[in-house]
Amino acid sequence: MNNPSDTFVSHLIELRDRLLRIMIGIVLITLVLFPFANDIYHFLAQPLLQSLPVGGQMIATDVTTPFFVPMKVVLLAAFMISLPHTLYQIWAFVAPGLYTHERRLIGPLVFASTLLFLLGMAFAYFLVFPVVFGFITHTAPEGVAVMTDIGKYLDFAITLFIAFGLAFEVPVAVVLLVSAGIVSVASLREARSYVIVGAFVLGAIFTPPDVISQVMLAVPLWLLYEVGILVASLIQRKSRQQLH
Repeated sequence: MNNPSDTFVSHLIELRDRLLRIMIGIVLITLVLFPFANDIYHFLAQPLLQSLPVGGQMIATDVTTPFFVPMKVVLLAAFMISLPHTLYQIWAFVAPGLYTHERRLIGPLVFASTLLFLLGMAFAYFLVFPVVFGFITHTAPEGVAVMTDIGKYLDFAITLFIAFGLAFEVPVAVVLLVSAGIVSVASLREARSYVIVGAFVLGAIFTPPDVISQVMLAVPLWLLYEVGILVASLIQRKSRQQLH
C-alpha cells in the first residue's frame, strides 16, 4: 500500500516538472522571437498607426521604454504561442485524477476555451481596433497632435485583448454551469434579457464612448451566450438519451 506522504511528494515532484516544462517552453519561444521584437510590436501597433493622420507617430516617454515594451510584447506572444504546450502539461497533470466522463468533457472544453480566447483576441485586433482608433483620432480637438506613448498603447491593447478574450469564453462558462448543475438551460433562457442589458453595460465599460465599439463587444457577447445555451442543451439531450 502506498504511503500517503510518498504519494503527496510524488505529486509535488510531478507538478514541479510540469511547471518547469511550461517555463522552458515559454523561454525557448521568447529567445526565438527576441530578434524580431520591434517587428512584432510594429505589427501590434498597425491598427493605430494606420489611423493616425499624416505625419502622426507614436512616442516613448521613458528612457527604457523602447526596449522593455517590445520585450513585453515578445513575452505575450511567446505565452500565446506556447499555450497549447502549457495546456497539455496541465492536462497531463490533472487527467489521472479525473473520471472517464470528466475527461471526455474537460478535454474538449480546454481546447474550445483556448480557441475561443484566441478568436476573441483576433476579433479585437482585426475588427475592433481599427474602429476604436479611427474614432479616437478623428475626434481629437483641432490643433492637438495624436502621439500615443508606446507603453500606454500596449496597456490599452492588452486590456481589450483580455476583455474580448474573456467575452468569447461565455459558451464555455455556460456549458460548465449547466454541466455542474448550478443552473438549468431553462433559467438561462429566462435570463436572456438581463444578459443583453449586461452585455451592453460591459461594452460601455471596456470600450471607448462610441456606440459602434460598444455594440461590437455587446453583440458577440450576447450571441456567444446563445451559442452556450444551444451547446449545453445538446449535451443535456445526449446525456438523457444515454441514460435511457
